[in-house]
Amino acid sequence: MKKFNFLLYTYFLFSLIFISCTKNDDVEIPQNIELQDFVWKGMNSWYNWQSSVPSLADSKDDNTNDYFSYLNNYATPESLFESLIYNPGTSDRFSWFIEDYVVQNNAFQGISVSFGFRLQAVSINDSGDIIFYVRYVAPNSAASGAGIKRGDIINALNGEVLNESNYSSVVASLSNETVTLSFVSENEGTLTFIEDKTITATQLSENPVHFSTVFNDVDGKKVGYLVYNSFRSSYNDELNAVFSNFENEGITELILDLRLNGGGSVLTSAYLASMIYKDANNDIFAELRFNEKHLNENGYYNFDDSLDVYDVSGTKTGEETINRLTTINQLYVLTSSSTASASEMVINGLKAFIPVKVVGSTTYGKNVGSITLYDSPSSEYTSLSSANPDHLNAMQPIVFQIYNKTGQSDYTLGFEPDIEVKEYQFWNTILPFGDENEVVLKAALDDIRGLSGKSQFMSKYKNVKKFDVSELEQKFEKEMYIDATFFDK
Repeated sequence: MKKFNFLLYTYFLFSLIFISCTKNDDVEIPQNIELQDFVWKGMNSWYNWQSSVPSLADSKDDNTNDYFSYLNNYATPESLFESLIYNPGTSDRFSWFIEDYVVQNNAFQGISVSFGFRLQAVSINDSGDIIFYVRYVAPNSAASGAGIKRGDIINALNGEVLNESNYSSVVASLSNETVTLSFVSENEGTLTFIEDKTITATQLSENPVHFSTVFNDVDGKKVGYLVYNSFRSSYNDELNAVFSNFENEGITELILDLRLNGGGSVLTSAYLASMIYKDANNDIFAELRFNEKHLNENGYYNFDDSLDVYDVSGTKTGEETINRLTTINQLYVLTSSSTASASEMVINGLKAFIPVKVVGSTTYGKNVGSITLYDSPSSEYTSLSSANPDHLNAMQPIVFQIYNKTGQSDYTLGFEPDIEVKEYQFWNTILPFGDENEVVLKAALDDIRGLSGKSQFMSKYKNVKKFDVSELEQKFEKEMYIDATFFDK
C-alpha cells in the first residue's frame, strides 16, 4: 500500500511538473516578454511561410520554460519579428513591424507627414552627376505650396551637389523634417542654377485619384485617362465619380496610369476592376490562398455591382452603385518599377477576361499580401477592437498569395511592358500628367491611333542610370492588404 501511494504521489508530482513546463494556453506570460509572445503566436498562426521557418514550428512552445527562454533572447518584439522573416530581401521583401498602429492605419488612408512629392534620381553623364526630377506633387502639400511641379529638376540638397560618390550620404537628408532643394534648368546637357527652395514636411491627407481627363478625338475615339496613385478605401466614392464621368462621356478606350501606384486595399482593387470590365457579373476577380493553418480562410474577391464608402478613419458610411463602363474591350495600363501589388492585381485579374496592354517599364513584382495583426488573441489577432490597450504595436506580415480566375500568379519578376518606355530616360523633358506629348502617355495614345515603332520612344539619354529614393518611401507603399471584414464573408 505504501509503495502504491509513493508511486501515485511520484506520478502526480511528475504530472504537475510536466504541465507547468509544457504548452498551456492559460499559463501566465511574464510581463517583460508579453509582446514577444504576441509576435511569435501571431506569426506562428498566420505567416505565409510559417512551415518554412524553423523557429515558427508548432513545437517551439511545447515546453514553457524553453519557450520563455527563447523569447527572452530578444530585447524587443521587433527584433524577434525580424528574426522570423523567411529569406528577408528575397522571398519576403514586404513584412514589417508596426510601432504605432494608429499612425499606420491613418497612413493606409493617405494621412501622413510628408513633403508631398515623389522624386526619381538619375545619373545623367559619364562624370556621374546625379539629378532628381519631380515625378509627382500632391495638391495642398508643402511641395505644391513652394511652387514645385512635375518635371522640375533638382541637383543639390542642402547645398551639396549630387553625384554617384556622395549620393547615399546626401540623399539621406530627405529623411529630415526640413530640406533645401536647388533647382536647375537643362540645355544640351548643361545645368543652370535657378533657385533654392526650403520646404518642411507637414501632415498631408492625400487623394489618390490625382488626375483624370477625356481625349475627345484620338483617331476618332474617345479615350479616358486616369492617374490613380493608391488603392485607398476612403476614396472609393471619388474613384467611382471619375468612372461616372467616363460613362457619361461615352469613352471607348481607357488608359489607367498606375506608374506611381504601389498598391493598397485589395477590396478597392476589385472595385476598380468592376468599373472597367463591362461583362462583370459575380465572376471571380481574384483568389486568396492562405497557409495550411487557415485553409478555411481561402476565398475570392468577385466583381461587384456596388461598393462600400468609408471615411478617413476606415468607418463605413454608405454604399454606391458601381459606375461600370460598357464600351471598353481592352485596357491600357501605364507602369513603372513603382507599380506594385494591388496595381499588379488589377493587371493580373483583368488579363483573364480582356486584353490588357502594359505601357512603360517592368512592374515591381509582388503577388502576396498582408493583414494587420493586433495583440488580440481572442480574435486570432485580427481584431482592432479587442486589441491589448496597453500598447500600440502590431504587425503587417505577408499571409496570402493572390491568383486570378485561371490560377495565374507567376509575376514575382513583374509584368514586362508590351510597349517599353523608360520615363527616366526622358528626365529633362518630363511633361505634366495629361499632356498628350508626355512620353509614356503618348506611347499609349499612338498605339490607339495605330502607330507603332520603338524609335519614337528612344531617348538620347538611353544609357542613364536611375537610383532609388527610398528615403521618401513609406513601408506600406508597395503593400496589398485586406482588413478583418474579409473574414466575415
